[in-house]
Amino acid sequence: QVQLVESGGDLVQPGGSLRLTCVTTGIDFRTYNMGWAHQAPGQERELVAGIHSSGSTDYAASVKGRFAISRDLAKNMLYLDMNRLTPDDTGIYSCHAVTVDGGAHYWGQGTHVTVAR
Repeated sequence: QVQLVESGGDLVQPGGSLRLTCVTTGIDFRTYNMGWAHQAPGQERELVAGIHSSGSTDYAASVKGRFAISRDLAKNMLYLDMNRLTPDDTGIYSCHAVTVDGGAHYWGQGTHVTVAR
């Protein structure tokens, strides 16, 4: 059974940093593409960072150069390092997993990030 559980969300000042963690169960990173999505208040959910089964990464323009996605295959954990945060980064961050053939998608419940003074 696949489970994705996020943690690490917090209130942080503009310019600050956070690390989000997704603990996965039932996932083999070698056969899944993983990602982090951001849902700002009143907005649609948007994928902002992805890491393919090969280990290659992709980023939305809004976070490129500030966020970094990584994974630990031994611990089955996915990370999102967020730097130079702005109020626009506020929202719910959710962990996403999809099989490499696109056949199955899974989402975590999300963790809240608030960027404010």
